[in-house]
Parts: sequence; C-alpha cells; structure tokens
Amino acid sequence: MPIVTIQVTREGTQPGTSAITPDEKARLIEGVSRVLLDVLNKPLDATFVVIEEVDLENWGWGGLPVKEYRKQRLANKA
Repeated sequence: MPIVTIQVTREGTQPGTSAITPDEKARLIEGVSRVLLDVLNKPLDATFVVIEEVDLENWGWGGLPVKEYRKQRLANKA
C-alpha cells in the first residue's frame, strides 16, 4: 500500500489565486497513482496520495525564504 505525499507552496498556478485548484489536485492524484500502477504494478485502490499545501512563509530554499530566493533568482537573470 503506497502512500505518496506531495508538498506544494500555498499559491495558485494562476494570478490572483492562493491555492492549487480542486481539478489540479485531482489530476495530481490520478497521475501519481497511474505512475505507481505503471511502474510498480500497485493497484489504484491501494494507493494513497496526500497533498499538503505549505504557506510561503514556511518554505525556504537556498538558505532564504522562498519569496526572497525567487527575487534573487529573477535579479540574477536580468
């Protein structure tokens, strides 16, 4: 019985949204479940998928809060 946990930042994929949509979550659950079926032959009804949305303030990368890291990355590309 596989249990897969997906963590994403609590922000939307479209401007003005603050979370991934129920449709996007459903597609993630289906896609991950299918991968486990295809690769490990795990039945769909035996696979559990948990999606955790993490507030941006609780997420860091490269030693910085994620918002600061993204700002630096954009500035370095300019």
